Amino acid sequence: MIMLRRNRRLRTNEAIRSLVRESLVTPDDFQAPLFVVEGNGIKQEIASMPGYYRYSLDLLKKEIEELWSLGIKSVLLFVKVEENLKDNRGTEAVNPNGLMQRAIKTVKETNPEMIVMTDVALDPYSEFGHDGIIENGKVLNDPSVEVLAKMALSHAEAGADFVAPSDMMDGRILAMRNILEENSFFNTGIMSYSAKYASAFYGPFRDALDSAPVDAQDIPKDKKTYQMDPSNRDEAIRETLMDIEEGADIVMVKPGLCYLDIVRDLKNTVNVPISVYQVSGEYAMIKAAAEKGWLDHDAVVMEQLTAIKRAGADFISTYFAKYAAKLLQR
Repeated sequence: MIMLRRNRRLRTNEAIRSLVRESLVTPDDFQAPLFVVEGNGIKQEIASMPGYYRYSLDLLKKEIEELWSLGIKSVLLFVKVEENLKDNRGTEAVNPNGLMQRAIKTVKETNPEMIVMTDVALDPYSEFGHDGIIENGKVLNDPSVEVLAKMALSHAEAGADFVAPSDMMDGRILAMRNILEENSFFNTGIMSYSAKYASAFYGPFRDALDSAPVDAQDIPKDKKTYQMDPSNRDEAIRETLMDIEEGADIVMVKPGLCYLDIVRDLKNTVNVPISVYQVSGEYAMIKAAAEKGWLDHDAVVMEQLTAIKRAGADFISTYFAKYAAKLLQR
């Protein structure tokens, strides 16, 4: 028998492999999450995220400059709120001189072209570590949405290009779109965490912001009443379509690697850009295994990012953004 097709012909060497490669990852695909703290001269490593840091505003400027020089054009901002500013209603979240608002201005003053997206959720501001207001042992939806919408407006007023609600409250996209339109922020976009799962991969992130749910009586011990059940697939489509109908410009799947089936489902269903968040637990696992010598750090980083892109991500929020951009320069 004559073998008419030999698939290995297209794998013979790197030149042909690169010529027919289906999924390419470049710095244009990366968004860098950044953690901001009060103070000066602070670059503080996060214990559970080796090689990743919290920055004070003065050093945030240097980080923005380096990211831009590497071709990374978007950042996603998070703030570590001081304990004395936390309460049950997220009062500090709408402070026009709050840390988030000043961080937005700092980035825009450093580089006006850098796309600034901002975390909109109450957990960093909550004395209970939840994404909404707590009453009688429950997370209230509508009162929380009211505060979240005001928070989004505050970020827009500070100069954010996109607000990124990560709370998973029902109806928050419509509320944010309405308040932005009513205040003439017609060009402020919304990147919705549309399919955010109640995942076990968020631990290091909560360490970074000290935002884990508190262990106290009459306080929900987890976020399963508002974040999605990891067992559910069809629900992700429903959630995402509703967010798009309410005015979301970009939708997100979070976490990344364990939810690539969701990414592909959405890519086949929706016609807006899809972001995927490669979360802190995914970052920490690679770091820990590489430290033990159990895997090739750089190869696994790029393989995971390629897998996320191949599944259908238009861009990736990843703690490896700067590192991967440097790898691609080699």
